[in-house]
Amino acid sequence: MPQKAQFLTVVNAGYCKRKTQKTNTTWSNQNRTRFIREDARGLRFVTILGSGMNAVGACLKLASMGRNLIGVAMAAQTISASAQVFILGIPAHLAAVWFGPREVSTATAIGVFGNQLGIAIGFLLPPVLVPVTEDQEAVQRGLSTMFYGTAAVSICLFLLILFVFQNEPPIPPSPAQAAIKLSQSDDQSYLSSVRTLLSNGSFLLLVITYGINAGCFYSLSTLLNQIILHYFPDAEVDTGWVGLTIVFAGMVGSVLCGLWLDRTKTFKITTLVVYLLTFAGMMTFTFTLDLGRMWVVFLVAGFLGFFMTGYLPLGFEFAAEITYPEPEGTSSGLLNASAQAFGIAFTLGMGVLVDHENIRVSLLVLSGSLLLGTVLTVLIKSDLRRQAAGHAATMLADGPTNM
Repeated sequence: MPQKAQFLTVVNAGYCKRKTQKTNTTWSNQNRTRFIREDARGLRFVTILGSGMNAVGACLKLASMGRNLIGVAMAAQTISASAQVFILGIPAHLAAVWFGPREVSTATAIGVFGNQLGIAIGFLLPPVLVPVTEDQEAVQRGLSTMFYGTAAVSICLFLLILFVFQNEPPIPPSPAQAAIKLSQSDDQSYLSSVRTLLSNGSFLLLVITYGINAGCFYSLSTLLNQIILHYFPDAEVDTGWVGLTIVFAGMVGSVLCGLWLDRTKTFKITTLVVYLLTFAGMMTFTFTLDLGRMWVVFLVAGFLGFFMTGYLPLGFEFAAEITYPEPEGTSSGLLNASAQAFGIAFTLGMGVLVDHENIRVSLLVLSGSLLLGTVLTVLIKSDLRRQAAGHAATMLADGPTNM
């Protein structure tokens, strides 16, 4: 039941995140690492804080529906955006704390799946609920329905987390997690953990490559409407469905990549292949838009989304492996900070190019960035410390039995 509660919270966070991707102001609020360590304060504390801020932001939006209340709306959006700082990095840490070595990658993938599901709902519901019309009363009714619905769901999830979600299981699910629990020190600070991570060359490369991939996804999602309408001027409805195709294909890719990792433990080669196919998908998307065939756009968008979003849980799990025994919450927080930084940079740069109708150039910039990320991924050392610690602990435990 605690895992189900967390999954629903991440879904809601993804929906709120999709709505905040419209403005650079809220993105800049997301571009920070967590100052409250998940391992020090606990998953329960951080999850309650994040879901509570989501609920407060959603409720505050109800007070912004009157005229001349843009300040209230921006405050509500800022709170909702800041809540994502506490939510987005939870899947990898929660998976490590609650699931064994044969389930952890799949659990992380399901957490990412929940976030992507929220983004998909953010693509689908606002255009349905809020009509594009000059009738201000109709727009007001649509906004009211959307805001009240979001507030109701956010409050329910907050209460669910508050009364159901547990911090950790009574027994660690894996030898590696048990070793971390035994070696935990109250004197270890968040900043010392960050310094340790930033001194790890492979992790730094992963921070860059993860940021490039996720940043490309964020910027493409934000500017997709302008890109598609440049080639298909009357395809407003189809544009929304293209966005949904990218997200839904990515949801499938995330889960399948997680299942694959749990079966094979081939972290580096899987990450590299998925990154390379993401680059191939972006190049294909770039050079097929002007064919004038919408079915081709849907097909290529699905291929691109499958691998681009499928990479996200791979990055979390690869980071957890090469940075063990540092907390998964800290490493995933740094990955998310990198993703937001690259997302802001790509969105601003692409926005300038798109405004000057240099659509192909903007997409080539993303393709070139993904190619660079592929090359940097090759340089990451496959130092699977968590796997090694688990094997060592297992052998030590079995030693007396075998003697």
